[in-house]
Amino acid sequence: MSTHPAESVSENTQESAERAFGTREKLAIWLLLGSSFVVILNETIMGLALPVLMVALDITAAEGQWLTTAFLLTMSVVIPITGMLIQRVPTRALFIAAMSLFSLGTLISAVAPGLALLILGRVVQASGTAVMLPLLMTTVVTLVPVQLRGQLMGRIAIVMSVAPALGPTIAGLILEVLSWRWLFLLVLPIAIIALVLGSLRMPNVGIRKVVRIDIVSVVLSALAFGGLVFGLSEAGAAANGEQFVEPFIPVIVGVVALVLFVWRQISLQREDRALLDLRTFRSRPYALSTVLLICSSMALFGSLILLPIYLQNVLGYKPIEAGLVLLPGGLLMGLLGPLVGRIIDAHGVRPMLIPGAFITAAALGAMGLMGESTSIWQVVGTHLLLSVGLAGVFTPVFSVSLGSLPLHLASHGSALISTVQQVAGAAGTALFVTIMTLVSVAFAGSPDAVGSSALAHGTSVAFYLGGAVACVGAVIAIFIREDEVSAAAHGGH
Repeated sequence: MSTHPAESVSENTQESAERAFGTREKLAIWLLLGSSFVVILNETIMGLALPVLMVALDITAAEGQWLTTAFLLTMSVVIPITGMLIQRVPTRALFIAAMSLFSLGTLISAVAPGLALLILGRVVQASGTAVMLPLLMTTVVTLVPVQLRGQLMGRIAIVMSVAPALGPTIAGLILEVLSWRWLFLLVLPIAIIALVLGSLRMPNVGIRKVVRIDIVSVVLSALAFGGLVFGLSEAGAAANGEQFVEPFIPVIVGVVALVLFVWRQISLQREDRALLDLRTFRSRPYALSTVLLICSSMALFGSLILLPIYLQNVLGYKPIEAGLVLLPGGLLMGLLGPLVGRIIDAHGVRPMLIPGAFITAAALGAMGLMGESTSIWQVVGTHLLLSVGLAGVFTPVFSVSLGSLPLHLASHGSALISTVQQVAGAAGTALFVTIMTLVSVAFAGSPDAVGSSALAHGTSVAFYLGGAVACVGAVIAIFIREDEVSAAAHGGH
């Protein structure tokens, strides 16, 4: 029987990809996965530690909130640059730089005598963290054969969704028996081990390109994404009267800078000089997946900020108890990631993506039913349901979005996805907190009169709003088609 030439080329390419994905490459992926998990875990540990730090460092809540705000700001500024960095800098060198920054920032934070140096440590940590996820996703797309990619995307989903979810739980357990410095001291040796292993075993993947750095794009990117994240963070603080500036000022600066940034990237990408190549959005699956990721990230990070508040201030649980309530959902999401990946490899994304998106919306709606007398088991069960839904969304979204891009756009697609998740996470956090605070104050009549009843009412409305956002994502999920992914990946130039 004769074989069509195109089929032979495809089979040869597949076989060579499988041969190239050997022991060294698998070790590199696991190193990146483990390192990314550790660095992303640090993104959400400060929330539960804030009351402890306020006493230990003699600071106000508004001052302490800068530990999270500075981290998010740095992430949103650095991540857009990583698409260009991945093209210019060898993989091993970039990994060493990222983990060195993270380790240095962790050390600074652990020994910081006061707030200023602690914030500096968080900024240095975030500079390394920002590089890791785009580097991980680009390496997976470059190294992993298509038929195995779903499983690896499942593990990336664990890093991007489970690590932030476990942050409060781990922080609660550590703070119950140790000082806040151990939040960093326990992480430091793990980071150093990953750094040493990566410097010895990390292969260089992809083809390097010498691309001139466009300073104007870097500045516009910092103003755009930094302005939006800062403004959204300030919107959440403004609801409590603790904002540093009026939120609309950085938001307006961010929006104007974003428009100018997009215009400049469209001009530069004609010469392949864009900081972030927006031709990724010509892929319909990538564009739809990005919008769905925005909705899902808002749901994840919004619920991560609201549930601990609800558990402690409405139901009266201690921080460690609130952290433990979130633990089963985080673990379940981690266990489901690889399983969802295998199902995707065997049957495509739609059997998981569409049910996952609707389950996410239903779970957030169910959280809106929680009140002052809600059983702790109802909270645990609803959070488990949300975790099932998000596990069914994140893995397919990463698989579809990056799988629909040609390889030369993979680094830009990874950076864009990571940037979008950070901005959407900040938006979800600010939106949920702002709505909860405004509704609680309106229900109580004044900020000083807000009690558990008013707070329960505020969290309920905020969760219903989150459910409405997730419903938008569920509708979008219906329009993401499997057959368009392969066509987009092979048709881009």
